[in-house]
Amino acid sequence: MFLKRLSLINYKNFDSRTFDFDMKINCFVGPNGIGKTNALDAIYHLTFGKGYFNPVATQNIRHGEEFFVIEGEFEKSGREEKIVCSLKKGMKKTIKRNGKAYDRLSDHIGLLPLVIISPADRDLIIEGSDTRRKFIDGVISQSDQEYLQTLINYNRVLAQRNSLLKYFVANRTFDAATLQVYDEQLNAYGTVIFNKRLNFIEAFIPIFIAQYSAISGGNEEVMLSYDSKLQDKGLMALLSDSLEKDRVLQYTSVGVHKDDLNFTIAGHPIKKFGSQGQQKSFLIALKFAQFHFIKEQAKTTPILLLDDIFDKLDENRVGHIVSLVDNEHFGQIFISDTHAERTENIIKNTHQSYKIFKL
Repeated sequence: MFLKRLSLINYKNFDSRTFDFDMKINCFVGPNGIGKTNALDAIYHLTFGKGYFNPVATQNIRHGEEFFVIEGEFEKSGREEKIVCSLKKGMKKTIKRNGKAYDRLSDHIGLLPLVIISPADRDLIIEGSDTRRKFIDGVISQSDQEYLQTLINYNRVLAQRNSLLKYFVANRTFDAATLQVYDEQLNAYGTVIFNKRLNFIEAFIPIFIAQYSAISGGNEEVMLSYDSKLQDKGLMALLSDSLEKDRVLQYTSVGVHKDDLNFTIAGHPIKKFGSQGQQKSFLIALKFAQFHFIKEQAKTTPILLLDDIFDKLDENRVGHIVSLVDNEHFGQIFISDTHAERTENIIKNTHQSYKIFKL
């Protein structure tokens, strides 16, 4: 699978621009603020229906304009897929596949698998559990539509249960039978999500460890683990135990929406004990593992976006990364970098065809 052409109108800092891409490596180079990352985000937008760096759709419209249009021509399994994503102020965003608009955005997820590696990924380490749950959900959803739909259903019921808890307090009432209906639905959806996450982590860990070893030279011991209260008790029991607490808080304090991933190096949290280089290697290994996992599950080679990843990495680690992408396992790759000469020197070592776009 690869992206042949990208056309942008009023997207972020682009007024009108069209790119024709190489099947293997494409590089956007230029000074900061010129739009390199915006070009990568447009590609991400076409595959996920939203931006990676700013999911607020209207803020992706070029300043002073009323709309944006992103158009991409992909080739997948010998067939052309034309995707158009557009938004006009005051109207709903539309995504069309080969001229036909989707009824549900979720139906588009997974059609065009993609993995992005960016400095913004550091949030996975330094931010709260919500960021890491989104990572798990994003990886699984690209190759498992049932998981994505179950997650959407779970979040809908969760919002309804939270609204009911607020209603009870506001009206000084309580109806255990109605709450029980939501608990049973949360349990049904949550149990499916929990089991799929467990299976994912079990398959993902060996891939991740192998990727980190390749990037770091195999000198550091890293691990990730899944943290969920459902490992000790079923969700119905957890909801029952936390009922009084939930009534006071007016929201649901237990469930798969509270799960987390633990990242460690040498048995210690990488957030506290990992150097900047180790943290960056950890994140890149995490994303490379995501790439290989999705490729195996979806039976399609994802597009890989590398946003400014060569900063803050020593030459050895950069060399390891280049050697990883210089094989038949990877398909089309997009790179952004501030140093045109550095980029060209790096990609020349891959022996792959490439194009450089100076912005």
